[in-house]
Amino acid sequence: MSIVRNIIQYMYKTVFFAYIVLSLLSCKRGLYIDDEIVLNEPDSTITINDICFQIEKQSPIAQYVHENHIVYDFGKDAFSQIEITVNSTGADSLVVLYGECIKDSIVDMQPGDTRRYGRISIPLLEGSHTYRPIIKRIPYADDKEAIKMPKEIGEVTPMRYLQIEKDDKISRLSVCRYVVTCHFNDNASSFHSDNETLNKIWDFCKYSIKATSFCGYYVDGDRERRPYEADALINQLGHLGVDSYFDISRRTIRYLLDNPTWPSEWIMQTIMLAWNDYLFSGNKEILQENYQLLQKHALFALVDHSTGLVSTKKGQTTAFLTSLNLKSEIRDIVDWPHSDDEEFQGGEYKGEDDGYVYTEYNTVVNAYHYKAVCLLANIAEALGLEKDAYMYSNHAKSFKNIFNDNFFNSQKGVYIDGLGTSHSSLHANMFPLAFDLVPDEYVDSVADYIISRGMACSVYGAQFLLEALYKAKRGDTALNYLVSTSERSWVNMMREGATISMEAWGNKFKPNQDWNHAWGAAPANIVPFKLVGYYPITPGGEIIEIYPQIGSLSYVNATIPSLFGSIKVDITQSGLKANLPDGVKAKIKMLFPTKMGITNVFINGNKLSKYHLEKDVVVFDELQKGSFSIQLQ
Repeated sequence: MSIVRNIIQYMYKTVFFAYIVLSLLSCKRGLYIDDEIVLNEPDSTITINDICFQIEKQSPIAQYVHENHIVYDFGKDAFSQIEITVNSTGADSLVVLYGECIKDSIVDMQPGDTRRYGRISIPLLEGSHTYRPIIKRIPYADDKEAIKMPKEIGEVTPMRYLQIEKDDKISRLSVCRYVVTCHFNDNASSFHSDNETLNKIWDFCKYSIKATSFCGYYVDGDRERRPYEADALINQLGHLGVDSYFDISRRTIRYLLDNPTWPSEWIMQTIMLAWNDYLFSGNKEILQENYQLLQKHALFALVDHSTGLVSTKKGQTTAFLTSLNLKSEIRDIVDWPHSDDEEFQGGEYKGEDDGYVYTEYNTVVNAYHYKAVCLLANIAEALGLEKDAYMYSNHAKSFKNIFNDNFFNSQKGVYIDGLGTSHSSLHANMFPLAFDLVPDEYVDSVADYIISRGMACSVYGAQFLLEALYKAKRGDTALNYLVSTSERSWVNMMREGATISMEAWGNKFKPNQDWNHAWGAAPANIVPFKLVGYYPITPGGEIIEIYPQIGSLSYVNATIPSLFGSIKVDITQSGLKANLPDGVKAKIKMLFPTKMGITNVFINGNKLSKYHLEKDVVVFDELQKGSFSIQLQ
């Protein structure tokens, strides 16, 4: 029997060796297996369809030797391929486990739903050889709408840990991984404050933006690997906050215009995506190409003329669906998962929409309609379409009145979820505040109510909750949410073991979540755009605004990317120093804390005899440029 077994093993190894040789001869760039190419070029870049991919070779930062196996830890999760060099003196195969999670010091082979893991058995050749096993495709990767990895690169998997079974016939064992991302400038941004938790959260979210760029689109992590508008919006904002690179954004916008998803609010977010691309880049390409289609994304076709409000319960004709490239009817989402989801009934967890009551006329959907129309007015103006800009501007003004007449409870000073209910959720209030729908005299009552609800939303909803708080000048509360250590926090994501932002606050909040979802990385944009307060005023960023709200932080040092170069800002409780690149001018706003006895304003050491005060905010009318300092005393 031993002779037969040796003959079979010899034949198997001979065939395998011949297959590799023939494959190598057929490809100058790498190794073909199963009609895919695996690059053998460490630290290389490759441009495919105008997207620059980076392929970085990384070694493990630690290894843990056990009785029967070795576990290698690469420190962070990343979309990767595996390379192993082995010297075999007779072993038939090498058993390799890989995954995102670890349990009891070994790779967790049951991490739950879409936390990834895998097992590969590599047939070994006699002697020393390097192997690049093909990553098994995930189930969703073969779905029609899933984004495929370019064949020039090959399949990747999110992976942090690699585990190899020991064998006495194996020596000279070394491992590495090839991490795939799109072009990313690690030095384009930085952030540091006196709060170490906030520093770690910002680093965590910045890395999340880089790591999830692996396929050249903004996708919903590895669970479905397809673009969704809401995922793309937070991903895009985060990308703009940490690097100046627009190709992924434009590619994703074009995809979503052709392949919109089912939530009604998210249809309107495509207008927000297009506007952000123009505002930060100054490039009108997306707006000019798609202006006619973008107008339809405001859902004017679903405005009920008897109320003046948008309703997705009627009007979804075949013509309407066709006009938006929709394959099925849209429906309201607000947040996800819903509190009435059967999966969460009877347990402690009650969904992410704060018990939202869904009615025919939904407050959140109509808030999005207002925001979309305001942006259409801006887009029309940018394209020189004065009549359209005037029309959309007028519609927005009249719609704001209709919105508040129908949804605002003036007695309680808060918004209801929709017509026909008296319920007031977090979401029905944070979206109107974030989108400038709240009359000035009610901003405080709405903000107070929002704070009373706490973080009763998903990681997606947190983007708009934080925007609303900063809109109401509640930066101290926003900071508390950013650095919270509760279950609903970015700290909890890291505490549960993630190194890329999760799809939910933790595993209990969404049982089928993945651990590589950039829509959970809101601090990547909230920190530079709201806490530091940088934002472009003119498209392309020749004129910017800096309006910091640092809460209780003693100091902040930040580097923010722009088309003109890095913008450096140092902020304290009573001062600001900035260094602007050539070509950039800044409008400065600062909270003016008179309760601290501050009465004087200095620019570059010179006391101002007059300054412009808007309530508790000092506004510097003269644009600043170059290096300057402002001090409040």
